Amino acid sequence: MMRVVADGETGTGTVQFSELLGALSHALDLTEGQPAGHCVRATWIGFQIGRQMGLPELQLWELYHTVMLKDLGCSSNAARICELYLSDDLSFKRDFKTVSDSLPKVLGFVFSHTGLKAGLAERFRAVLNILQNGGAIVDDLIQTRCQRGAEIARALRFPPAVCGAIHALDEHWNGGGRPDRLAGPAIPLYARVALLAQVVDVFHTAAGRAAALAEVRARAGTWFDPQVVACFEAVAAEPGFWEMLASPEVEAAVFALAPRSPIVVDEDYLDDIARAFAQIIDAKSPFTSGHSERVAVYADLVAAELGYAPEQRRWLRRAALLHDIGKLGVSNAILDKNGKLDDAEWQDMRNHAALSETILARVAAFHEMARIGGGHHERLDGKGYPRGLKGPEIAPETRIVSVADVFDALTADRPYRKAMPVEKALGIMRTDVGAAFDPDCFAALERAIAGLEAGLPGMRAAA
Repeated sequence: MMRVVADGETGTGTVQFSELLGALSHALDLTEGQPAGHCVRATWIGFQIGRQMGLPELQLWELYHTVMLKDLGCSSNAARICELYLSDDLSFKRDFKTVSDSLPKVLGFVFSHTGLKAGLAERFRAVLNILQNGGAIVDDLIQTRCQRGAEIARALRFPPAVCGAIHALDEHWNGGGRPDRLAGPAIPLYARVALLAQVVDVFHTAAGRAAALAEVRARAGTWFDPQVVACFEAVAAEPGFWEMLASPEVEAAVFALAPRSPIVVDEDYLDDIARAFAQIIDAKSPFTSGHSERVAVYADLVAAELGYAPEQRRWLRRAALLHDIGKLGVSNAILDKNGKLDDAEWQDMRNHAALSETILARVAAFHEMARIGGGHHERLDGKGYPRGLKGPEIAPETRIVSVADVFDALTADRPYRKAMPVEKALGIMRTDVGAAFDPDCFAALERAIAGLEAGLPGMRAAA
């Protein structure tokens, strides 16, 4: 079993703290509609600026993780964006990062991203609402994202300086940003650096270094702290800066830069990481609120019935919490659709399992969890996805999570139907035992649910 250690520690069977969070940051890139590695590349940029400023090691560590985890709250406003703009949240978020304060550009963005697939009257109402109430709408969207990001950073034991900077990511030097209209030095330094690093990576990835430099210079003194801009200009002129930013080696370089972590990385902390990212996953859609946590509970109950040891159950709970991390790469226009998905939408939905595996496989500590993330929609009869695995090809732990996942999906509200009663859900699943579900896992689930129901009178009386 891999052991996660503080940056700077070494040894066989270990993985660095920065590597773990860097791998999971790829999930944040997905839900922001950014090319893979955006948060890592922004960290490269921000860290170089921090060194140019002469920040001491602890402040560099705080800056490093502010930029790496700047998008922790990004999933929390996705459903609202789809609802208000009648748009795909992924492309909306991706393109919104390129919009300046220019009124023509803002209006152009609104018209080009609102209700393109809606009827004329519905699109007209949506555009009119945004034009009339746009300021309040954006205030609410950014406040939701920033507040949630800071809360998750606190849950991950980051200090107030990091949490406050994540909350202030979208503040602008001239006071025109959000959520609190902070201006000048009142904006946390790490937030000032993170915002600039974000913009540099977005424009560099899309259009090259000249475009990135032009955008930074155009926003100096309005969006960006002039001192931060000057430090960026200095590091951007250093040999190899742009080459490394565009290199496949940038991730390894970023992990090598990580200052030693003051956070104690123990088994409890790994639980905290899994729980925090489960909250990010479930915040993507109102219909998945609490889903990952409930799947983890049901999977743990099944594992207990099957005689798994406590340490195995703890590992399985983490895997269950993270099994749907690939859903961060699925648009809410699909996740929240009240109706049948078309073929393209269904393919995007099915792709979430492969995305889960790709993200979790990026870090050695989660390789076995990656197998569960990628296989929790496989069936014993080979009719599942994404690989069509059969029988013995599906690991026992994956079978446990599959049973727990389907049971929760059936007994929770979905866009296209209300939650089913427990007995009806179990009855539907029972018809697929041996074809979709492992008989032993399903029997263990039934025993666990029966035990829960038997305990309900006592719980009610205690309440």
